[in-house]
Amino acid sequence: MTAKQNQRSQRERMEAGEPYTADDAELAQASRRAYLLAKKYELSYAESPAAGHKVLEELLGSVAADVHIKPPLYVDYGKYITIGAGSFANYGLVALDVCSITIGKNVKLGSNVQLLTPTHPLEPALRWQRLEGGKPIFIGDNVWIGSGAMVLAGVTIGENSVIGAGSVVTKDIPPNVLALGNPARVVKSLPE
Repeated sequence: MTAKQNQRSQRERMEAGEPYTADDAELAQASRRAYLLAKKYELSYAESPAAGHKVLEELLGSVAADVHIKPPLYVDYGKYITIGAGSFANYGLVALDVCSITIGKNVKLGSNVQLLTPTHPLEPALRWQRLEGGKPIFIGDNVWIGSGAMVLAGVTIGENSVIGAGSVVTKDIPPNVLALGNPARVVKSLPE
């Protein structure tokens, strides 16, 4: 690690995709803010989806006006999440955003989908130092991800693809395919 990298805050290191200490005070404060906003979202959504959407605009980095997310919603920071027009997430979305999560237009997420950008070192000594990292997730337009599926750090899912319920996506999925299983594998091409 260079001296310049060492001088940067843990947040700056996290945003750059470098190893960082997750229990840093600044990150803990940002995570608590996101937690409280997610709880506020749940209560506001109970009043009306429109009231809830105003909280989503405060919580997330960017969210289109017609996005619908059924609570509860779980995020690390929220501000690294972008959701395109016409997208929908059913109950229990987990979007751990230590790196960017980009959800395209008209994406449909089943209940209890997990989008997981954090990574953890394999080396025991680095885990003792409480270091972690992250890699972004990108979900193309018109993707459907079935209930209970997990999308792991660094994965891109191409437009128009479908991920089967309960699948664990560990590698990039091309456009216009059906992928399922653990680990998810392409089983069928879909019409464009």
